[in-house]
Amino acid sequence: MLQSFLDVERRGHAKTHSRGATRPHSLGAAEGHSVRVVTYNIHTCVGVDRRYDPGRIAAVLHEIDADIACLQEVDARRGTGRYADQWAYLGEATGCRAIFGAGVHVENGRFGNAILTRLPVLAAQSIDLTVAGYEPRGAIDADLLLGDRVLRVIATHFGLRAGERRLQANRLMAALGGRLPRQRCEADAVLLMGDLNEWRGRTGAIRVFDRRLGPSAAERTFPSWLPVLALDRIYADGPAVLRDIGVYRSPLARLASDHLPLIGNLCWDGHAAWPRGQSYPPRRISRRAISRSKAWARLP
Repeated sequence: MLQSFLDVERRGHAKTHSRGATRPHSLGAAEGHSVRVVTYNIHTCVGVDRRYDPGRIAAVLHEIDADIACLQEVDARRGTGRYADQWAYLGEATGCRAIFGAGVHVENGRFGNAILTRLPVLAAQSIDLTVAGYEPRGAIDADLLLGDRVLRVIATHFGLRAGERRLQANRLMAALGGRLPRQRCEADAVLLMGDLNEWRGRTGAIRVFDRRLGPSAAERTFPSWLPVLALDRIYADGPAVLRDIGVYRSPLARLASDHLPLIGNLCWDGHAAWPRGQSYPPRRISRRAISRSKAWARLP
């Protein structure tokens, strides 16, 4: 499935990208502007009221209006219905490209990570983070075109056990430091986001990320109704810097999942798009757009 997605993407580009190749200018965010990013564990679109409602997740994503969204616990359930495959539904509902890995197959369908983005996608691959004896885990490793620069985005979801997370963190660091396939460009910056499940903070598996990428803000995102644990993280490395990382706390976000979204601005010119200390208000969304999102979720 990942390969078929990339085939479609490549047909949309006139040039082939490789090491040393000329990079065309992106149709996405202009260089020098900030890019809004979010990591969000959507809990298979089951809210804290135990109701399955992909339309609420789509509406939260509309409110945030991110250029790059890394999602965890995305589900493809067996059965019929337009929103049975959440990768396809959320991509359509947000108007973004949806990147998914080879897929983690569970008893009743497919379960894993997703990247939704407005930016052109140059390449993507899956990284297997499964540790023997534990449930399957993975990461998406994608190259996005931002202006004339390549941004490497890694979306992941770590396991529940400390030893498992240490192995997964080391595997990701090995992937970051490893040799790239011939068809991929050297990235100008790296963005790593996900639910790292590290409730112990910097004493746990994320120490290797702090050493390699610099410390991330420890914002409490779980549980959504009374957040006490900083399970979700955003890291950046390279000339781009993260500004104004914060938790998105709209009433709908508190209801739609058991995690709150963690958002930030990735700035290439070193200037924050939001003043420090200012909270993130919901971006204005029309009633028509909200109704359309809910209608998509009800379609057969």
